[in-house]
This record gives sequence, C-alpha cells and structure tokens, in this order.
Amino acid sequence: MVTAVSVTVPPQASQLGVRSRHIAIVGAGPAGLMVAERLASAGCAVTIFDAMPSPARKFLMAGRGGLNVTHTEPPERFCSKYGARTSEMAPALDAFPQSATVDWLNGLGIETFVGSSGRVFPTCMKASPVLRAWLGRLDRLGVRLETRQRWTGFNAAGHPLFEGADGTARTVEADATILAMGGASWPRLGSTGAWAGPLAESGVDIAPLEPANSGVLIAWSPPIRDRFAGLPLKRISICVGGAKPVRGEAIITRTGLEGGAIYAITSAVRAEIAATGQAELTLDLRPDEALETLAAKLTSERRKQSFSTFLRKTLRLDTTSIALIREAGPLPSRTIDLARRIKALRLTATGVAGLDRAISTAGGVRFEGLDQRLMLKCRPGVFVAGEMLDWEAPTGGYLLQGTFATAVVAADGALAWLRDRTGDHPEAAASTV
Repeated sequence: MVTAVSVTVPPQASQLGVRSRHIAIVGAGPAGLMVAERLASAGCAVTIFDAMPSPARKFLMAGRGGLNVTHTEPPERFCSKYGARTSEMAPALDAFPQSATVDWLNGLGIETFVGSSGRVFPTCMKASPVLRAWLGRLDRLGVRLETRQRWTGFNAAGHPLFEGADGTARTVEADATILAMGGASWPRLGSTGAWAGPLAESGVDIAPLEPANSGVLIAWSPPIRDRFAGLPLKRISICVGGAKPVRGEAIITRTGLEGGAIYAITSAVRAEIAATGQAELTLDLRPDEALETLAAKLTSERRKQSFSTFLRKTLRLDTTSIALIREAGPLPSRTIDLARRIKALRLTATGVAGLDRAISTAGGVRFEGLDQRLMLKCRPGVFVAGEMLDWEAPTGGYLLQGTFATAVVAADGALAWLRDRTGDHPEAAASTV
C-alpha cells in the first residue's frame, strides 16, 4: 500500500471522491510520470511499474543535446503539426496547452527561455535536473516506483500482470490502470513496443508501429558516403513531391540524410515509399534566392577558378552542397540549368531508417478504440497516454507537449471514471496491491 500523505488537491479534483483509490501506471517515462503527478495530487494512491532499472531513460537521452519541451507557435499552427491526428489531439492540447508546460516547469523550480526559432528550453538545457526535481515532487506526493517489472497483459478480471527480473509473475489489483509505455524507438532505453502483442490479443485496435522523425535512406556514391558523412547541409529547404517545402538543416550520413528538416518529412517519405517503392526528394540549396538571381550570378566570369571554387565564391555554397550538385549527374552547360539544379536538386530515398534509429514512433493504439477520456472501449478502467497512442509530430517541442497533454487527459479521465463508479464517496476503500 502507498503511505498516505498530505497533499494539496487541485480544485477540479477535490470534488471527484477518489481519495485512497489505487492507480497502477505502467511506464515511468514522461507520460507515466505526468499521469502519476496528476493523480497523486488528486489524493489517489499511485504506483508506477517500469521494466527498466531506472525511470525516464529515453527522456534523459533526448535531453542530452538540449531539452526542447514545447514551442511558442500560435495554438492553431502548433496543433496542425500533428497531421492526420490533429482533430484527435486538439482537445488534449486545449486541456494542457504550451503555456501549461512552461508553468509546470516553473513550478518545479526550473526556469525556461525561448530560443530564436520559438522553441522553449529549460535554462539548465538538460533533462537530468528536470527529472530530479520531478521525482522529488512525486516522492513527496507518496508515489511509489517499482522497477524491473515488465507488463505482460491482463488477467481475466482485467487487472495488470507483471513479470519481475527473476521471472516471478504477479497480479496487481488496481482501481484503474494507465498504460504509458512509450513507442518502439530507442528500444535499448526501454521503448520496445512489446506491449502491442498483448494489447492486440485483448482486442485493442493498433496501427502498425513505424519509425517517425527518422533518417531517410539514399544510395550515395562512394565519394559522398566516404568523404562527406557527418557533414551538415545548412539553411536548406526540402520537400517530397509537390508538398510544401520544409526549411532547416540536414546531415549527410553513410546511408542517407538525417536532421530536423528530414525528420519533418518522415511521414510523407514513408507514405510515398509505401505507395511507389521510393520517394523523390527536392532540395533547395539556396531557398532565400530566386532562380533568376542565381542564374545572373552564375554568368559572372569564371576565369581560371575550378568549378568548386567558382560556386563557393560566387554563391557562397559550402563543399557539401557542391558535392551534392555533382552527385546529381553531369554538370549542366547552361547557367540557367545549373541554377535550376541548385534550386531543385533531386535525390531518391529508398526507405527510412529503422525504429532503432528513430527519435519517435508512428502508429500505436488507435483513437477509434478509445473514448474521449482515452479509456479503452474494450477494457473499462484502462487508459492510454503518450507515445503509445497513434499520433506523430516533428521534433521542436511537439513530441513532449503531445505526451504531456495526453497524459493529463488520461489522468483526468481516470479521475472522472472513478468518480462515476464510486458515486462520489471519498471513503471508498483502496484495493490491495
């Protein structure tokens, strides 16, 4: 049992009549921790179960290069980044908007700042100080964390089943269960997607798990693969087919391209490859200059300069961009054709990097199998939050914001469901773990 503690119950929770109810949360990533905080603050007894030896491993890894928590875009534009699931994600983002994430961090004692691109970061830049403060708050709220407990499904009564590190099986009786086990990217950190099998066997409708925010595969020539892998392409735009171009940066890898601009088009690349077997990418190496302007500059006298030196001095193209211009085939003899190649350099993607290389996951539990509280229609009392759900978004603050928002909806949904079941009787006894 969880030791009772004195907590400040939010106004919306004080009327729910759910004190002393026990909630089992499966997964100790950002979604699970946010659910735990919300429920424990409402007076519930909360236990988090996680298969890994320590919590939030992927969260810590994601924050190593700078923890981007959300974005300052206007809400409508921000919400549109969730693509095909914009309408399903909109209520969650309304319930827990970008400003709520900033307020939540400030409440942990973590100050934030807005970068030049509109992205929001903690001033500490790292995930570890945020996690320490967060776990400290959960500890004060009386939340229990049990590690090395792998979820294996449900028993006949609908209670979650776990297997310990020593192979011991156990059943946890809980008044409600929230599943927050993440997607299937970075499996070595715990997000294996192994939950898909047991859930599908339970009748849950699951969209296939696929890599999102992932690199694309391109069959480079040996010179590009061997000499330019690891080098950046800065201030470019890129698109798939006739879609709207995305601006940003990319990095050449031995197998293709990675980086923010590439991650933003992963979904379109996946769809095009599924339909035709490949995806045609169009890079604009000089998106701020018109075709005619480039062509005019290219008419200047080349003198005795090499082609690379001429492009570098005339257009300020870096060696990586010049290498890609050569990669696209024999150099055009007419300046207008050379300008067109610079403005619309075509590359063929044959695939996307696998889940083990992806930042996040597409697919998951379909919203059609959930009610508005994110409760499984086929399993009353079981809620789903975070990346387990069938949504995807680019990097830039959208992933964590979506995770936090769905966690809040699932937590509040569980509270409302418990209220309905208990008839608003706070003295209802908790189940035994």
